[in-house]
Amino acid sequence: MDKKTLYDSFTKLEQDTDATLHQISDLKREVEALVEENATLRIENQHLRDRLSDLEKQQRPNEEVVEPEMSKSRLNLEKLYEDGFHVCNVFYGSRRVNDEPCAFCLDVIYGDRR
Repeated sequence: MDKKTLYDSFTKLEQDTDATLHQISDLKREVEALVEENATLRIENQHLRDRLSDLEKQQRPNEEVVEPEMSKSRLNLEKLYEDGFHVCNVFYGSRRVNDEPCAFCLDVIYGDRR
């Protein structure tokens, strides 16, 4: 194989690799957008279920009402955190790498409740 053919082969391989890298980057952005949309829809769905439950409780006022230990906003933050997103003010909205725990997020969710 002569030098020109070898150089042309490397150039073509480099172009193909760049194209593949761009495709992977585009797919990654699309998956991130889908994951964020999924998290948003889960929260909205939970809100609708809570609202439906509230309406059903209003129709049956004689039953004893049991409130959750955490507020709805903290439960939403907990849900986002469990889905792999930061909820702390330091990294808010970014993905947690390998779902590693974040002390800041845990403090926001479970910290001092005044």
